[in-house]
Amino acid sequence: MNTKLQQVAFQGERGAYSEAAAIAHFGLAITPYPCAEFDDLFRAVVEGVCDYGMAPIENSLGGSIHRNYDLLLRHDLTIVGEEYFRVVHCLIAHPGVALSEVKRVYSHPQALAQCEGTIERLGLERVVTYDTAGSVKLLQERGIMDGAAIASRRAAEVYGMNVLQEGVEDDTENYTRFLVLSRDAAPPPTSVPGKTSIVFATINTPGSLFKALSVFALRDIDLTKIESRPLKGKPFDYYFYLDFAGSLAEARCQKALDHLSEYATLLRVLGSYPRHFM
Repeated sequence: MNTKLQQVAFQGERGAYSEAAAIAHFGLAITPYPCAEFDDLFRAVVEGVCDYGMAPIENSLGGSIHRNYDLLLRHDLTIVGEEYFRVVHCLIAHPGVALSEVKRVYSHPQALAQCEGTIERLGLERVVTYDTAGSVKLLQERGIMDGAAIASRRAAEVYGMNVLQEGVEDDTENYTRFLVLSRDAAPPPTSVPGKTSIVFATINTPGSLFKALSVFALRDIDLTKIESRPLKGKPFDYYFYLDFAGSLAEARCQKALDHLSEYATLLRVLGSYPRHFM
């Protein structure tokens, strides 16, 4: 996306899938900025410590990452891009360690669950850690020779470890969608297909959500994602996060939002950006 050296925040240790996704999006000319928590990632961009943030928002197997939906509403950041990243899990150990010597496997609970078939076939004991790349770092720092970690190939490279097996996940259709966050809004795309993300709320009355969504159907605008999140202070009322195919540079999309504002009690555009295709 940009050859200029940029500082990009991501959640996890160096070698995390989020770092790999940032490199896939921006290229190698970035300075990765690891953050312990998603809150730290958003804060690093808001406070100007980093130019961009790379935040996972949904996984094709694990579903939506609700914390990041809530943080999108809490912070004044703009979505300026997206990246679909193919997650390839690797079994990683110290150089010289053979697969037959491995007794335990370390990783984040989600990665362990996604590699259940391989783990059972190899008869390995599961050890839960806080992070996929962090599990590789743990093996490297503690000199654990009878264990292996499940993480990305990049994590093996970062910590000087060896990939014993690649593609150990049970389902190869494993993708994570990342949002690229910035303090500064970017102009909506005009020369490439666009996607727009919004959040809105309506009065909780019969037909209100139907009316809200009809503004897109009337204009043949494809909805690619809708997610509800609780509206704090109003039990069982909800915000609706919605992605649709189209740019705010298109008159039909702008008219749809103008129409939606007639029904919405809250409407905020989170970003209008180039659409990424897998």
